[in-house]
Amino acid sequence: MDIKIRQATQNDSETIAKAVLESSRADKNVGIFDFIFQAGDDAGLIEFLQKLATTGTKSYVHYSNFIIAEVNGEIAGVLCGYEPRIATHEVFGKALNEVGIGGEYRERISGYLIVEPEIDKQTWVLDFMAVKDEYHEFDVLKELIRKSLLTARLKGYRKAQTVVEIGSVEAQMVYEKLGFHLIDEKKSDYYKEQFGRAGIMRLQMEL
Repeated sequence: MDIKIRQATQNDSETIAKAVLESSRADKNVGIFDFIFQAGDDAGLIEFLQKLATTGTKSYVHYSNFIIAEVNGEIAGVLCGYEPRIATHEVFGKALNEVGIGGEYRERISGYLIVEPEIDKQTWVLDFMAVKDEYHEFDVLKELIRKSLLTARLKGYRKAQTVVEIGSVEAQMVYEKLGFHLIDEKKSDYYKEQFGRAGIMRLQMEL
């Protein structure tokens, strides 16, 4: 399988929105963006996420942080890689303001904020990995992650991290197979009540 990796463009906003929705739900009925946007249906939520991916403020969900895997010219997978020292909480809040969401969204995701890991600002972060069902997941993700980590090294980063929900076994296995290891986890009954999972685990890889 010939896999080509390219930088995402603004024209990929719908693809990115769908990948963000799928990844954030992680086989659950709801994810963090369901609570942030309260869109009512998936079409409305994807529309909000498309707008968020193309705001003037470059949050971690901005299309410029995404790379796209293609097989025979067709999109096969998506991955986000970003710098938390640049894509801060404040930047995310500003981007949400641009699409009409005020600071009260934090109350709606309080279950997540309880277990949210503290990310070292000198760390490259991977997020929102998604591969279409018709493609071999591991092969596509391996190429996406390899490309993202190359970018991280070129920017001077020496470690990369990702966050996976406790119970997201497939995602955890993919990252561990590629050299990531568990460094900590946080659990909360409130998170479990809100999102249906015990909590969050943090995986890291030295570059």
